[in-house]
Amino acid sequence: MNQYETQAMERSLVERGHTLVDFEGAADAYIINTCTVTAVSDKKSRQMIRRARRQNEEAVVAVCGCYAQTKPAEAAGLRVDIVAGTGDHMAFLDLVERAVEERLPHLQVDNALGRHDFEILPAGGMAERTRAMLKVEDGCTNFCAYCIIPYARGPVRSLPLAAAAEQAASLCAAGYREITLTGIEISSYGRDLPGEVGLMDLIETVCRAAPSVRVRLGSLEPRTITEDFCRRAAVLPNLCPHFHLSMQSGCDATLRRMNRKYDTKRYLESVELLRRFFSRPAVTTDLIVGFPGETEEEFAQTLAFIRRCAFAQMHIFPYSIRSGTPAAKMEQVSRAVKLERAGRAAAVAEALRQDYLAGCVGEVYPVLYEQQNAGLWTGHAPNYVEVAVAGENLHNQIVSTRITGVGEDCLMGEPLPTGEG
Repeated sequence: MNQYETQAMERSLVERGHTLVDFEGAADAYIINTCTVTAVSDKKSRQMIRRARRQNEEAVVAVCGCYAQTKPAEAAGLRVDIVAGTGDHMAFLDLVERAVEERLPHLQVDNALGRHDFEILPAGGMAERTRAMLKVEDGCTNFCAYCIIPYARGPVRSLPLAAAAEQAASLCAAGYREITLTGIEISSYGRDLPGEVGLMDLIETVCRAAPSVRVRLGSLEPRTITEDFCRRAAVLPNLCPHFHLSMQSGCDATLRRMNRKYDTKRYLESVELLRRFFSRPAVTTDLIVGFPGETEEEFAQTLAFIRRCAFAQMHIFPYSIRSGTPAAKMEQVSRAVKLERAGRAAAVAEALRQDYLAGCVGEVYPVLYEQQNAGLWTGHAPNYVEVAVAGENLHNQIVSTRITGVGEDCLMGEPLPTGEG
């Protein structure tokens, strides 16, 4: 979401006649779009703000995003000129332009929980890219015990289907080969729209509006995956078989403390449905270790469960205290235990990833090649596994590629002649 909104602001600034320069150099204004999903995110945001001020004492330093939304006074105390939140990004840019001329500080942060409108921003990026993001939803009302994001983003707001189709078709016409549907909680898509509109209706609309473009999904709530969802999704030829199902824990007791809305039985049902309707889909997930009250037995249950799910890849996070959330008031697990459990979980996750990659050897995938590194072209297969090959200019091409082996960080392959595969 931050990447998408940053790109939208970049485009708007250039259209307004401004020149983008490297953040590390001298500038008249610096914009920091902050994140607050973890305590580390807050720390990095503060570091970037301080760095901008050091680079040019006379510049306008403007801050927006989730950290600024939830801690505006703290952000304002870092010698910044403009503090805005996660609301109207174009109005924020107006403030930045005005500050360059008037040199007057401004704090403009609304109550995110009172928002009702979806802010439509230009999709894509500044340069011609192979993959584009399309923001289709904002906000969340799940209020998981550990998460501050609902307070930073507000309730669910959705991009209307007609607008989604229009933006997808525009990205296709601009030459993009892949679109990722992104949002804060895209599984909630449509709850605020009239009629019985849901995520699957959106996916079908985008896939049909841009039939020559691959469509990839952002993170999904596990209960999104039903037999009807899978049946409708499996017949869409340009939908990528990569499903990131947010898990957070493989222990039912921990999930209840987290205020998650599913248990391990329902989660496993989603994984099994995907594998019934798709051939070797990549099922990936997030895991929080060391959540308040997590015992060694509960962590052992989680390790057993992730082995049972056999994830293609996992993102593992030691629990991070977010002030203002219920979990912050619970009995905490020590930092040493959290780090030790994160290491053990990462070892299991890596073994599962290697198993998945090994199962790809010998297969042929249509790979979208994006960039060249050290003489090799790298890109992603529909299952989002990275593939590297030797070859001529393959930028922005989808090429049938036979997987020949597993490299250090990706699969190795060889492009097939046109017509093969």
